[in-house]
Amino acid sequence: MSTGTAESESGPRVDVTREAAEQARSLLESEGMDPEIAGLRLFVQQGGCAGLSYGMRFDTEPEEDDTVTEHHGLRVFVDPASINYIGGSTLDYEGGLQAAGFHVENPNVVSECGCGESFRT
Repeated sequence: MSTGTAESESGPRVDVTREAAEQARSLLESEGMDPEIAGLRLFVQQGGCAGLSYGMRFDTEPEEDDTVTEHHGLRVFVDPASINYIGGSTLDYEGGLQAAGFHVENPNVVSECGCGESFRT
């Protein structure tokens, strides 16, 4: 599982596999967004049966205090509160007939709900 280089090496960060970066970049471009400026925002929010859940959306540019990394041509933005929960994680993409989609491999998780949609650190 190879990850790209980061724009900022200070503090915890999230890595992204080549497959996940290619899938996200393709979706970003299909939305008509410039991948040189825009990126994927990965965040944690309250919710789910285990207490926290992951969220993703495209953002036109990072916020001033975001952790910004670049992986295989994809910029990734993570806010300061979320990086505390997902620092050290890897975003991957799993293809297949039943469970295709993005998946966060998070070493900080101590338990997940049965459906895998939420977690607790």
